[in-house]
Formats: sequence, structure tokens, C-alpha cells
Amino acid sequence: MQTAGNRLKPCLYRLWHAVETSPVARLTTQSGAALVQAESSPSSQPLPGYKRLNLCNAVNDAMLIALDTNERSYVFGEDVAFGGVFRCTVGLLERFGKERVFNTPLSEQGIVGFGVGLASQGHTAVAEIQFADYIFPAFDQLVNEAAKYRYRSGGGFNCGGLTVRAPYGAVGHGGHYHSQSPEAFFTHVPGLKVVVPSSPTEAKGLLLAAIREPDPVVFFEPKMMYRTAVEDVPEGDFMLPLGEARVLREGGDITLVGWGQQVKVLLQAADQLQSAEGVGCEVIDLRTLAPWDSETVCASVSRTGRLLVAHEAPLTAGFGAEVAATVANRCFTRLESPPVRVCGADTPFPLVFEPVYLPGVERVMEGVRQALEF
Repeated sequence: MQTAGNRLKPCLYRLWHAVETSPVARLTTQSGAALVQAESSPSSQPLPGYKRLNLCNAVNDAMLIALDTNERSYVFGEDVAFGGVFRCTVGLLERFGKERVFNTPLSEQGIVGFGVGLASQGHTAVAEIQFADYIFPAFDQLVNEAAKYRYRSGGGFNCGGLTVRAPYGAVGHGGHYHSQSPEAFFTHVPGLKVVVPSSPTEAKGLLLAAIREPDPVVFFEPKMMYRTAVEDVPEGDFMLPLGEARVLREGGDITLVGWGQQVKVLLQAADQLQSAEGVGCEVIDLRTLAPWDSETVCASVSRTGRLLVAHEAPLTAGFGAEVAATVANRCFTRLESPPVRVCGADTPFPLVFEPVYLPGVERVMEGVRQALEF
């Protein structure tokens, strides 16, 4: 008589085979966490004047410098006093004390409202929203208070010292309440600046610039990269310019545009297309979405004749639509094909089907082929 284990073996094999050959399994290797891994850290020591940091450490270093160079600066949010759930504020309380680094009640509206008041009195407020998914209770404070403070007072008052940090995007297991990308909501608001870094160096330099910017800034941090992205970061105090994109890879066939952790996906797709199909992709990291560097993007598309823009947020009314519309208007006579958007689906962010939802390498490559074959 067969044992129960022997009887189950054929069933288990069929289940394993179905999972391994499913579309989800095939896409898992082409999207999501599998494709937002940083390059392996070099075995050599960092160059003089550099420190090897992951993105989380780089954010911590930026806040440490901001607190150290400005005695009227404060860091606050849910659980930040003990380091935060992602450990981005570790050590700040011990160094600067509980009057400048402190926990708040679990109230996003209260956190941002307090930051607006603090900044309006000439202080520098660095507020943390624990997950970008929970920034919506603070929407009124950001949109109707922070963004309009200078305008409604005729320039008499402002809350330009306010920076709101928020970890955003997929993380591999976050589901619909811990994986969203809400950046497009805030790019629609005059008076707010929206910044999204794509590497540890970018995170440090852009965060320091955001904290010192004379306008309120929403700073979205790609949480999947907190520990997967590692590089040598300049020591000390430095800032990177807001509103200026950077060209990471030059190419003549198509322009790929993204921000945050999607930049890594675009770079990997560009590498594969070049090596396998001889397609030259120019890759642009926007860095700042409001204001965004349309000049750099349009100059690139004028050379390549094609555009693909990718982001994790849903397709409809995502910020990629703004990029595509601007390019279509300003580069119309130079376009060889319509702009292509490779984005998340118009659904709540899924858990099990996250690999299908995300715009991974394979989907980006298919989008490039679509543009080239038009």
C-alpha cells in the first residue's frame, strides 16, 4: 500500500510544475524586487572622501548633516526617536536630543500640520510619513496649507522649511497598503516640489537640497532600495540640484525616462537590449517631478525620435502622461513613433500578483520593441 507521502508526490509535482511555468513565475525574474538590486559592492575600499552606504544610511547621513548645520532644524514622525521602522533615523535622538528628534502621535494630518506651523515660524521641519500610502490623511495640510501659504499671504509668510519624507513603492510583499506610488497626486499642486532619488548618492544630495529649499518639498524614498542599493557616497555636506534630470546612459535609438527604483529597471533593460539586439537606449533619471526637467528629456527625444516612460503607479493619469504629452507637443515633428508608457495597472496594488503588476525589465523591453517597430 502506498504511503500518504507517495500518493501526494504526483499532486505536488503537478503543483510545482504549474507554479514554475505560470506567467507570474516567468515575470518574477523580470520585475519587482528581482530587478531593483544594486550592483554588487566592490570589494576594494571606498576612495578617499567617500563612504560606502546603502540608501537608508545615506538618508540618515543627510538628516544628521542637516541637524548639525542648522540648530533650528527638527526631525519628527511616528517612531523616529528609536530609529523608525526602516531605521533611517537611527542615532539622531542620541546625538541631538529629544527636543529636536521626537516621536509624534499616529496622526499624519497632525504631523504635517505641525510641520507647516513650525516651518512658518522660520524653523526647518523634516517630517516623516511612515509609508507613503498613509500620506493621504495629510493631503489637505499639504495641498491647501503648505503649498498655498506664501501665495495667500502675498509673500508675507511661507513654510518653505518643510520637507515631508515618505517611503514609497513596491517592496516585494507589501500589498495594497504598503506599496503605492502616489507621486502624481502632488505634482498637480503649484507650490509643492516633488523629489524622488534613485541611489544612495542621489538620496543624500537631493535630501539635503530639499531640506534647504525655500519651498515645501515632498520627498519620496524608494523603500525597496533602502538596503539593496549600495554605493560609495561623498562624505560631508553636498547638495544636488532640484529640477535637473541626469542622463545615465547615452543611446541613439530611444529615450527611456524614469525615477526612483524604476531607473534601475530601465538601465537593466537598456543593457539587455544593447547586448542582445543592438538597440541603443538613452536612460534619463528625472530626479525631480515638480518641477521636472523637460528640456533635457525633449533634447534627448529630439535626437532619438522615440520615448518610453515607466513608473510603478497606475497608468491612467500617472506622471508619465505629463511627460508623454509634453514630448508629443514639443517634439512632434521629430517623433518616429508615439510615446510609450510602461506602468502599473489601473488596479489596487496586488500582493501575490505583484510581479505581473510591476513594469519590469521584460515589459520595458517589449515597449521598446513596440516603439521601434511602429
